[in-house]
Amino acid sequence: MRFISGIIEKLQRHPKRVVFPEGTEPRVLQAARQFYSLRLGAPILLGDRTKIKEAAERLNVSLGGVRIINPAESEELPGFVERYKFLRRLKGVTNEDAREIMTRPNYFGAMMVAMHQADGVISGTNEAAGSVLRPFFQIIKVAPHAITASSCMIMEVEDTRFGYDGALFLADCGVIPDPTSEQLADIAVATAQLARQLTGLQPRVALLSFSTKGSPSHPSIGKVQAATALAQQKAAAQRIEADFDGELQLDAALIPEIAQRKVTQSAVAGRANVLVFPDLNAGNIGSKLVQHLARANAYGQILLGLDRPSADVSRGATAHDILGVAAIVGLQSIAYNQLYPEATIKLPGE
Repeated sequence: MRFISGIIEKLQRHPKRVVFPEGTEPRVLQAARQFYSLRLGAPILLGDRTKIKEAAERLNVSLGGVRIINPAESEELPGFVERYKFLRRLKGVTNEDAREIMTRPNYFGAMMVAMHQADGVISGTNEAAGSVLRPFFQIIKVAPHAITASSCMIMEVEDTRFGYDGALFLADCGVIPDPTSEQLADIAVATAQLARQLTGLQPRVALLSFSTKGSPSHPSIGKVQAATALAQQKAAAQRIEADFDGELQLDAALIPEIAQRKVTQSAVAGRANVLVFPDLNAGNIGSKLVQHLARANAYGQILLGLDRPSADVSRGATAHDILGVAAIVGLQSIAYNQLYPEATIKLPGE
């Protein structure tokens, strides 16, 4: 709770609008209520107004201060339809198709954020990742200079010796199945940027492998070694203050005593606060091991590299998890242009 409490405290000074497409989901209703009660901003629920109110009544959750929008009845729908047709013009989308698609909450929520009618969007409690990511990538899209879209999980464990007083940034745990060395470097730099923005402290990024400073006899080791060098170059070019090291085994990245035996000199080994996995298998499995075996608070997936702040939460997320992700997404939006300085919105004809 230390990490997320700090995020909440910062966001209370700059409240934001966060849209939740799954308006009737009990965990989302509870998180939206808490979001407003904690003075974090204006939560926006999407869906049928009557059904949302009925769901809230069953939970005895007040909807005071919570905005409800039914996409099918919104006055913004015609404009959103035209915008979507423009975005998908090469796919031959008809007006009827665009209208039907834009009444779907995930698409409508993504468009609200893309059109700056909300500051961030969170979905995923009842849908597979593909159903959430597809509208986000179609409508919000990758930020102009980002190249790679990925994701980050933030784990808060009880043992404060690890990471930022117990908070660890893990990537990529949800988007790219088998990243190239170039993509792995982008993931490392983007996660370092997020860690820096949220904590204000120096990111120490470990690019993980089954080997520590071995020879590139296996292609996966060579990939991580190349990604480490690329990440250092990219961070220097973007003037991002962060330390990178790899390839490192997990114990060498986190445990000082083991790092001393395996690594001669490193600003990261034994003190890593950002962990970059070599592929999605490792990232997804590793993050779930930490979450369930260590009973860690898990916040994510925070999407990286998109034009606007967004997140795809797990179907196993609790109301507390969703609230934490909403607070992170809200805080991201305060200085999002520092992460992605060229991110802009282009209207039809521009």
